[in-house]
Amino acid sequence: MISQKTSDPVVNISLDTLEMNKQALVFVNAKRSAEKVAEDIGKKSPLKSEKLSELSDKIRDVLSRPTKQCERLAGCVKHGIAFHHAGLAPKQKELVEEGFRSGIIKIIACTPTLAAGLDLPAFRAIIRDVKRYGNYGMVHILVLEFLQMAGRAGRPRYDTYGEAIVIVSTNGDKEYVIEHYLNGEPEEIYSKLAVEPVLRMYLLSLIASRIIHSPESISEFFAQTFWAHQYKDVSRMEKQITRMLDLLIEWEFLQQLNDTYRATALGKRVAELYIDPLTAHQFLDALKRAESIKLKSISFLQLASNTLEMRPLLRVKQKEFEEIQEKYALIEANLMQHEPSMFEPEYDDWLNSIKTALMLEEWIEEKDEEWMLEHYDSRPGEVRAKIENADWLLYAVHELARLMNYLPLLKEIMKVRLRLRYGVKEELLPLIKLEGIGRVRARKMHKAGIKDLGDIRKTPIETLKLILGDAVAVSVKRQVGSNELS
Repeated sequence: MISQKTSDPVVNISLDTLEMNKQALVFVNAKRSAEKVAEDIGKKSPLKSEKLSELSDKIRDVLSRPTKQCERLAGCVKHGIAFHHAGLAPKQKELVEEGFRSGIIKIIACTPTLAAGLDLPAFRAIIRDVKRYGNYGMVHILVLEFLQMAGRAGRPRYDTYGEAIVIVSTNGDKEYVIEHYLNGEPEEIYSKLAVEPVLRMYLLSLIASRIIHSPESISEFFAQTFWAHQYKDVSRMEKQITRMLDLLIEWEFLQQLNDTYRATALGKRVAELYIDPLTAHQFLDALKRAESIKLKSISFLQLASNTLEMRPLLRVKQKEFEEIQEKYALIEANLMQHEPSMFEPEYDDWLNSIKTALMLEEWIEEKDEEWMLEHYDSRPGEVRAKIENADWLLYAVHELARLMNYLPLLKEIMKVRLRLRYGVKEELLPLIKLEGIGRVRARKMHKAGIKDLGDIRKTPIETLKLILGDAVAVSVKRQVGSNELS
């Protein structure tokens, strides 16, 4: 019997859910809040089992060196409670979701991202926050978002009904929730085609794949879209499309011949890379300037960071402004893009791209996830997302450089991509290509004087076993074709 009542209604409702032997999702508006709520519930939870201890250990050991966040999550999971947000490593998210589906984890404190796309056996959706931080302070969430969260409760596969519970502190808040969320109408859905990056991408893609090619076929195609149905102003729509077509021609992604639009070889590749044509145009401009610049890894990392695809970027806080400016001054000569004026609206994004690139530079200098959390307030999942995005964008840079015959750059771009993927300094690149060797084992080998494949062949198997362990040492020896195992 659970009777540990507290002054926190979220904890009390969660304990009541445990007493019913049911499961719940607790929705809050921030990552830190999700972690604190999970810990608060975990302190009162009576749940303990061997399965929970095993799952806790798995979650803690996902990273080579557990961060404080890993320890906090593992501590919560020991008591059948977890938190879930974008800052978790992908494997940790997967383990938490599997644990909840199997019924081992009973309560997940989460941000609203968990409300979309996942079918979980939650009897209750406890919505603590109906406000979140916006551009102008705290704002109410949309009715659609509220319905997404409430809709997580009582899924047909798991329950015959469910309960959505909203936490309020005043009668005024209660009346607002009833009037606005329970009795209110969901907001209108608006077409995203009117957003320029989306329109640019789809115009180029449709023409490159020969689905549309003439002004008539373009007008006819877009006249049948939700965008046209919603806005109804066909002439305005056509003006916007014409402006985008002119831009794509100016950037040499399209050409117009006899009233027919065709994608150039460059335009086809940009469409295949699935990046914004504006991003591709910026990459091409930067590559033209690359010959006159002393290129370093930061040159490519900042180029990738200063794109729409990398957003949201790390934000430069007021107290960091001078520090980032000083660091920027040290790398300015190595950048392939021009700094915008301090008075232009793009300047803040420019500085944010510098900070994001500096974080990625720290990663390839072998700083670990805990260091990133302490110095950039960037959690492992967020760091991993930035790394994967940057790798994808640098692949696009590589392909454009190859197509435009900037051959000397290809090796440099590939080198940065490898360092980014494995989080290593350049000196470890010969070692991390081996299966089973990551940044930690590669660094151990390098410190022991084993710096390339030739050194591995010369190093006695027993010495290698002391550094890597028996199984990995044998595997590495086989990969380099050593005669020692024959």
